Amino acid sequence: MQLTTTPTGAHRTATFWMSHAWLGTHVEPGVTLDVADGRIAGIRTGVDAPLPGATVLRGLTVPGLANTHSHAFHRALRSTVQVGSGTFWTWRELMYQVASRLTPDTYYHLARAVYAEMALAGITAVGEFHYLHHAPGGAPYNNPNAMGEALIAAADAAGIRITLLDTAYLAAGFGERPGQYRKPDPHQMRFSDTTADAWAERASLLKGSDHALIGAAVHSVRAVPAGQLATVAKWAEERQAPLHVHLSEQTAENDACQAAHGCSPTRLLADHGVLGPRTTGIHNTHLSSEDIALLGVSATGTCMCPTTERDLADGIGPAVALQRAGSPLSLGSDSHAVIDLFEEARAMELNERLRTHARGHWTAAALLRAATLDGHAALGRPDAGALEPGALADFTTVALDSVRTAGPVPRLAAEAVVFAASAADVRHTVVAGRHIVRDGQHALVEDVPAALASAIAVLHG
Repeated sequence: MQLTTTPTGAHRTATFWMSHAWLGTHVEPGVTLDVADGRIAGIRTGVDAPLPGATVLRGLTVPGLANTHSHAFHRALRSTVQVGSGTFWTWRELMYQVASRLTPDTYYHLARAVYAEMALAGITAVGEFHYLHHAPGGAPYNNPNAMGEALIAAADAAGIRITLLDTAYLAAGFGERPGQYRKPDPHQMRFSDTTADAWAERASLLKGSDHALIGAAVHSVRAVPAGQLATVAKWAEERQAPLHVHLSEQTAENDACQAAHGCSPTRLLADHGVLGPRTTGIHNTHLSSEDIALLGVSATGTCMCPTTERDLADGIGPAVALQRAGSPLSLGSDSHAVIDLFEEARAMELNERLRTHARGHWTAAALLRAATLDGHAALGRPDAGALEPGALADFTTVALDSVRTAGPVPRLAAEAVVFAASAADVRHTVVAGRHIVRDGQHALVEDVPAALASAIAVLHG
C-alpha cells in the first residue's frame, strides 16, 4: 500500500470528441471537450467528426457519477447475506463478523477492488462513510489513521476521488434511562474513539489532497451521545467540511430516540447544530412532517440508497416531499448489494411509483442531477458534476448500442440510460482528464473480478 499525493491527471492536456453529450438539459450531438490541468477548459458543439488527435467517446457522455454513500467492506457481504431471512439487525451481525477480520492491508486490497468496480460503473467520486478505525478490541494502530489512509490510498490506486467521511461511533445505543448510552459491544470497540473529543483529535491528523477530501460523519443518534453531537458538528464547521449522518433508517431508532429524549432523531440533530447545507442525512426513511420541514428549511441534503434500503427491507423514504421542502437529493450504493448508480436513480423513481400508483415524479434530467451534480456537492465538490468550462474533467460514457440501450432516438438517450442502462453499459470513465476505464477495461487494476474475489476470499477464510 502506497499513499500518494500527486494530483490525478495533473498538468494533463487532452481533447475528447463525444458523439453525444448530456449538457444538463439536453443531449447534444458532436461535442468536443478540451481538458487542461484536470479541468474542462472549453466545450464546442456542432462538431460532426473527431478532430485530429482527439480521443473518441462513442455513446452518451455524462458527468462522472457520485456515489455519495459507501461502506467499502460491505462488498464482502454480497450473496452471503442473501441466504435465509432476517432483519436489518440480523444482517448487522454478519457485517460485524467481516469487520472483525479486516486489517489495514486487507482493507486496502478490498477497497481498491471495490473502487475499481465503481470506476467500471462510471463513478468518479465516492463518499466513504468510514468507522472501522482501530484494531480488534479497540486498541489504536501505531498510525491511528491506518485504516482511513488505506481507503484513501485504495481510491488513488483505483483512479477515483474520495471524500473520507471519518465517522464518530461512540456507543452501542440508547441506555435504559434518559440521557444514558450503552458502551460499545466487543464488535464495536474498534469503531470507537471513546469520546467525540478523542475522535476529533484523531480525525484532525488526516490529510487531504486533490483526489481526497476529509469530511466528518455522525454514525447515528444512537451511536453518538446527544451531548457530544456538537463537537462533531463544530469540527466540520471549522473546516467547512461535509458532515453526513445515518438518519431514521429504522423505526426502532426513532422509537428509542423518542423514549430517551422525547423527540425524533431529526429534532435531536437540529437541536445540537448538526443540520445545515453542508450536512447530508443518509436514508431519511421514516420521517414525520415536522422532520421533513426541519431538513428542508435547513437545506440539509438527503442521500437515498434504494438498492440497500430494499435489500435490508428498510422501507421507502419520502424523497419527493424532502426535495419539495428544500432538501437536495443524492444517491449512494451503501452496502453494495449492487454497484450501479443508474439502478439507484431509477429505483428512486420506481419505488415512488409503486407507493403512489402514479408515474413521473422525476425526469431523467432530475435523476441524473441527483447522481452527478448534487452528489458531488454533498461530497464537498461543487466544482464537479457538470460538463462545463471550469468544472473538474470527470465524466463517463455509456453505450447507446447495447441490448439495453439500442433503439431510442438520440435525443432520448438520457431516458434510455437512466431507465434502461446498467453499470455494464459504461464504456469509458475519465477522471481529471485521465482515462481510468477505456472500452470497458480498467486501466489501473488489470483484473477487477479477480481482485475482488481474492480480497473477499481472505475475509471469509
